[in-house]
Amino acid sequence: MSVSRRAVGRPRAVSRPSSGLSPREEILAAAGELFTVRGYAATSTREIAERAGIRQASMYHYFGGKEEILASLLESTVRPSLETARALGDASAPPEARLWALCYQDARLLCTGTHNLGALYLLPEAERIASFQGLRAELKDAYDDLLARTAVTSVLPDDERTVRSRLVFSLVESVILIRRDNPDLDPDGTAGATANAALRVGGVPERDLARLARLGRALLDAA
Repeated sequence: MSVSRRAVGRPRAVSRPSSGLSPREEILAAAGELFTVRGYAATSTREIAERAGIRQASMYHYFGGKEEILASLLESTVRPSLETARALGDASAPPEARLWALCYQDARLLCTGTHNLGALYLLPEAERIASFQGLRAELKDAYDDLLARTAVTSVLPDDERTVRSRLVFSLVESVILIRRDNPDLDPDGTAGATANAALRVGGVPERDLARLARLGRALLDAA
């Protein structure tokens, strides 16, 4: 007697054209759209499930609730940049070039994707998501470390160096607001301009920017 096996996963609520995404990715894509367009507080888990094309009960197979979905979306805006920062930490290149590469990669990440997920940073709910805040703090530390190694900043007093590092980090994240006002901005051009501006704030001489940008791009291409 043959035994039938039940398919792994959860049934969909409605039949939808195949997007190539897993159910978990469908949920995140749906939530990302709803959170950024309608707002986090105004979006229910039922609406997320409907947009993703699954039953609401099935959604809890992948996420414990709406805040866990928000945490995953927020973390996705930080993890790739943090991985880049870790890789750049051991690269054989001037710290200024590594800082340029990190600024470029971070800004570009915040400028890409269908929805402006970086805008979720502004939610009060984001403040209490420890996993996201921990990753973001680690990324800030990576900026601190690279900037502290640069020729100009390494000789500054600790308090001034800290302020300068925070300014660089905030400048990179400002592309979130730029994207909100201009959804069609060019990610590569914006990321390059942001990285150049960040190094200027960090005290890098203007005459060195073109060379450091070339080195920074080469680091990213080799990653």
